[in-house]
Amino acid sequence: MQPIAAAALWPVPAINSIGELAHWLGLNVSDLEWFSDLKHLTAKSPIPQLHHYHYKVLAKSSGAPRLIEAPKFRLKNVQRYILHQILQGIPVHSCVHGFVPGRSIKTFAAIHTGKCVVLRIDLHDFFPSIGRARIHALFRTMGYPESVGNLLGGVCTNATPKSVWKQAPAVLPSPSSRDAIFEASRLYARPHLPQGAPTSPALANLCAYRLDCRLSGLAQAAGATYARYADDLAFSGDAAFARSVERFSSRVAAIAQEEGWAVNHRKTRIMRQGVRQHLVGLVTNQHPNIMRADFDLLKATLTNCLRHGPATQNRGNLPAFRQHLEGRVSFVESINLAKGRRLRAILQQIVW
Repeated sequence: MQPIAAAALWPVPAINSIGELAHWLGLNVSDLEWFSDLKHLTAKSPIPQLHHYHYKVLAKSSGAPRLIEAPKFRLKNVQRYILHQILQGIPVHSCVHGFVPGRSIKTFAAIHTGKCVVLRIDLHDFFPSIGRARIHALFRTMGYPESVGNLLGGVCTNATPKSVWKQAPAVLPSPSSRDAIFEASRLYARPHLPQGAPTSPALANLCAYRLDCRLSGLAQAAGATYARYADDLAFSGDAAFARSVERFSSRVAAIAQEEGWAVNHRKTRIMRQGVRQHLVGLVTNQHPNIMRADFDLLKATLTNCLRHGPATQNRGNLPAFRQHLEGRVSFVESINLAKGRRLRAILQQIVW
């Protein structure tokens, strides 16, 4: 199969057969077919040792379940090789700021600072909504034969065993959790991009290329600025855009649905001047900044560690609590250096 015209210059390795793919990945053919699991054998197995992923059910802020699917050691190494040798060489849309080298939540928020209105839209179940067929098509678009593309897509996707959801009621004790668990088990039972695999962010960005093109064009026509960080869509503009932002939001939702995603309308926010405008946990009214509540909470934690000892503040029993706090302080420094230095001064006085 010939690649699309745009893909002709992508620096992807030529792999023309299943045998070549297995050799390229350092596997034999039977191991490659086992990891790709095109027949869903691991999803049907009740034995956790035969599964390719470690699973952890978490609760979202809304109370709905979130599933983290972390690939086991050998599969993770295979996925990392695919990421570095194939996926990282393919350019994403210029509006993408998530999982792109040189970009971050700070660059994502910076382009929406000082705007008359900011519109934030969240895509529901961003990763599991991307099915295996879509990943197969993406690899075939790169020019790989169907057999090779199918195996690559199988290695990068997963069908979650239904037994995984037995641990969910303990995490989601609300009365409505039974329905939420049932819907989640149906969604994750279909082969999808697992949230936790090294390849998933890059593949998701590539699969959303058409969505980004359409939304970027829509924003340009409305005189607005568009950017995306994973499942967070952000639009901002002047007073003219502010007057039509509600109608614009409906059009964005329609385009997202046409491209295979659903908008989580409960998280849609229209933030005008005069209120706190925030994206991905950062305030964007004048310049990207840490939220006051987050800064005050971290400062209080560090101060209590200094006064009463770190053990009194490690309520989550984190094994590397010092590194955890150092990471949080470094994050604040990356966003607001002056505030970060104040926290760093407290951190350096703590006796560990």
